[in-house]
Amino acid sequence: MAPAKKGILERLNAGEVVIGDGGFVFALEKRGYVKAGPWTPEAAAEHPEAVRQLHREFLRAGANVMQTFTFYASDDKLENRGNKLTFTGAQINEAACDLAREVANEGDALVAGGVSQTPSYLSCKSEKDVKAIFKKQLDVFVKKDVDFLIAEYFEHVEEAVWAVEVLKETGKPVAASLCIGPDGDMHGVSAAECAVKLVKAGAEIVGVNCHFDPLTCVKAVKLMKEGVEKAGLKAHYMVQPLAFHTPDCNCQGFIDLPEFPFGLEPRILTRWDMHKYAREAYNVGIRFIGGCCGFEPYHIRAVAEELATDRGFLPAGSEKHGSWGAGLEMHTKPWVRARARRGYWEELKPASGRPLCPSMSTPDSWGVTKGDAALMQQKEATSQDQLKQLFDRSK
Repeated sequence: MAPAKKGILERLNAGEVVIGDGGFVFALEKRGYVKAGPWTPEAAAEHPEAVRQLHREFLRAGANVMQTFTFYASDDKLENRGNKLTFTGAQINEAACDLAREVANEGDALVAGGVSQTPSYLSCKSEKDVKAIFKKQLDVFVKKDVDFLIAEYFEHVEEAVWAVEVLKETGKPVAASLCIGPDGDMHGVSAAECAVKLVKAGAEIVGVNCHFDPLTCVKAVKLMKEGVEKAGLKAHYMVQPLAFHTPDCNCQGFIDLPEFPFGLEPRILTRWDMHKYAREAYNVGIRFIGGCCGFEPYHIRAVAEELATDRGFLPAGSEKHGSWGAGLEMHTKPWVRARARRGYWEELKPASGRPLCPSMSTPDSWGVTKGDAALMQQKEATSQDQLKQLFDRSK
């Protein structure tokens, strides 16, 4: 019988680096398995082979957390905005847990069950109603015995605290990750105060994911860490950012960028940017380091390669690749062989290849959040009259 794996807190308490996986909804949308707009994870039940393969690629790249593909898998979200369901929320969540566990068992990886923000909160439903939604998802995670739980992608710390309080009822370790930047949540609660609230609610791991680029997210987690320490509390820290450059974002993050979601490719980080990100995160004291939207397995491999000395090993995905482009030593062209070094790639300023392409964009700063009539959620697809109002407003 194989020895039991060390748990998430056991690893972090020992100072080990834990590497998360990447952004499943974006990766699978590009592959044709996820519908942009709802961004819901029916593919776990509809196309398990696609989800399994992506898990496997992240594992090979160096991830040792397989997060269940349950993003936005609450019943209220699955029914929201005209997304026709073939499977129930419970069926999707169960399938996602099985896939994550199957692949995690192929390596030294843990399974994390995840819940995220709800349309019910945006529609001003009560704390009791919102907590009931989390509880329904949680029942599946308990049944499938995931290794730990993540409350991720919350714009408002109030809702994240509610999620943590429900997740803590299981007795499993809980991580809480907000989709905020250094300026705090959408109600103006500072990053430091957000972290304190989450730790007091019971989260052992706190941090941020999505909405902003890696260095912005690292800055936000640094502020969270300072806030927790100033309050005399203790926690571990995590970061799972976008794989896109977002220096022009406001507090809403990349959703406000005019390129979201179908024109973001010119902003994608290179693997060399990922090396810098991994080192910056490590130096700040973050030990749970992964990715969100835009992260592909090669990005996670770059993170794992940068932290190979700290972890004590390279991922299996580096067997053919070699760190810092060493494989280019075998290229037929001598000027390409001359690029087989770290210094070349660290100093490169990549061109976009797009004449007159602007370096930054002006975000669509509509300034709405929970409580605004424009964010009241509905199950029906947006009507043509409603769309016209939106088109007119965006001019």
